[in-house]
Amino acid sequence: MAMSQLGNGLIDAKQYEDALSVMEAELSMGQRLGDDEGDLLIVKGNLSNTYQRLGRSEEALRMRRDVYSRRLRLNGEEHETTFSAAGNYASSLVDLQRFEKAKSLLRRTIPVAQRVLGYSNESTLRMRKVDARALYEDPNATLDDVREAVTTLVEIERTARRVFGSAHPLTTGIGEDLQIARAWLLTMRRNYARALYLAAGATLDDVREAVTTLEEIERIARRVFGGEHLLTKDIERDLRNARAALRARETPPAGDTAEEGN
Repeated sequence: MAMSQLGNGLIDAKQYEDALSVMEAELSMGQRLGDDEGDLLIVKGNLSNTYQRLGRSEEALRMRRDVYSRRLRLNGEEHETTFSAAGNYASSLVDLQRFEKAKSLLRRTIPVAQRVLGYSNESTLRMRKVDARALYEDPNATLDDVREAVTTLVEIERTARRVFGSAHPLTTGIGEDLQIARAWLLTMRRNYARALYLAAGATLDDVREAVTTLEEIERIARRVFGGEHLLTKDIERDLRNARAALRARETPPAGDTAEEGN
């Protein structure tokens, strides 16, 4: 107990290297003395979090995978500690860009957590947050993937705010992910519009679609990020350029007008 308190105090003071030494000693002593496996898994979980804070992501992943597999055997798949361990393991997978493994784990686990713990439980919300990250952080994400991530984050941010309050770390963490996902979604749609109106073979319909898309995402960017945000300004610039391209396409040359008059 005393070592746990010391380790947690060092974490609170952001003295992570010292905390790591204390936690490793605590784990070694507990294993030597034959402590209860559940207690040892708590120490391992804290140790894995410290590895993560120190940027030792591979070590964090290995320990979180071990904690999750042991929790499954010790507590079963429907215990809250198992859900928490699954969320931590999936988070490490996402941090190391092993997106498919993370998605596979979470898509199996989240429905069970929703049934057992409920949709507003903290562990359930944390896993859905990680699942959204696995969608929008994946370099191979499609537009639909990022839209799904935004939809999920909007939903769970609203739930977290209602259940835990706006200042809770989970609520603020979801809000940060939501801002990133929204920015990425707008960027993907902006890139799509640019590809339409800048293409050498762009048709009039292509340019019109680009203008419509840019008008829509400009309104969203201004509402979400404000008029001074760099992304908003980039979209506004593209919108001006696309509108100019559209006017050039829709306005007949002066010679053509004169010939029609004759």
